[in-house]
Amino acid sequence: MEIGKVPEAVLKRSVFRKLTVKRPEVLVHAGVGEDCSVLEAGDGEVFVLSTDPITGTANDIGKLAFHITANDIASSGAELVGILLTIIFPPGSTEEDLKEIMDDVTSLAARYQVEILGGHTEVSPVVNQTLVSVTGVGKARRDKVVTTGGLKPGQELVVTKWVGLEGTSILAGEYASELKERLPGELVDTACGFDRYLSVIPEAAVAAGAGVSAMHDVTEGGIFGALWEMAASSGVGLTVDLKKIPIRQETIEICEVFDINPYMLISSGSMLIGTDHGSLLVEKLQGAGIHSAVVGYATEGNDRVIVNGDEQRFLEPPKTDELFRARWPE
Repeated sequence: MEIGKVPEAVLKRSVFRKLTVKRPEVLVHAGVGEDCSVLEAGDGEVFVLSTDPITGTANDIGKLAFHITANDIASSGAELVGILLTIIFPPGSTEEDLKEIMDDVTSLAARYQVEILGGHTEVSPVVNQTLVSVTGVGKARRDKVVTTGGLKPGQELVVTKWVGLEGTSILAGEYASELKERLPGELVDTACGFDRYLSVIPEAAVAAGAGVSAMHDVTEGGIFGALWEMAASSGVGLTVDLKKIPIRQETIEICEVFDINPYMLISSGSMLIGTDHGSLLVEKLQGAGIHSAVVGYATEGNDRVIVNGDEQRFLEPPKTDELFRARWPE
């Protein structure tokens, strides 16, 4: 494809033809020349919006871009209605590259009944790898919206699935052959498949139905970053037992190879939840087939403490994600 806007003929056959989901809330759908979509909200409902780009990898970026924004919307207790999709390709990209991204995004959109409302596609010399950015639009009852900052002292903290899933999947996929020289091939293959866990829509639905007070999907900065952000947003302290944070052995071993901290690794697929009844929520999640664990509780004040046996460390504001530090050891 040449530099500039993707041609209309390519858009029609490789983008618009794939847009099969049409939501009743959408009054103006995606189309050539349509720069805006129009949505209608019902009485007592609010729209919830979120946006994120994918910059940490060039592999499976369509899937990752969808999940990250869908997870943000789900964490608010809202239903994702539609997304706006921006794709910027470097020179030398092909229509097949566009089709691959659209196939990944539209398959997930169909699974979750999400309409692709519009977006932008172009080829530009200012990027050296494909950039995908997704803006999500969700809807919720005004009185059912859940925020990151709703945690209160005394409430328990629940973490779903396992931390580090996204980062592990990315590293295992990008360095599969090298990792198999150091680790069992079955372990690496299993880690590559962690991308099937990246959606938190199921656990968000269970948690919202249980009446939780705070939800935050665990993304850049890992679980340590998510804990800090929830505590800071809520104005509370934390006490968290490191040994109770659920983590897969595959993540631990791959992070050891790269000498990075798995608890500070991008972790889409895991959700941090604040609730009055942690054990009850864990039971409800287990009933839905979702692994989870109570890892700690909120406290008065501003001390955010991670306990590991007899040792303690204080959390700090999140810095650069460990994924960006990962380099194959010489």
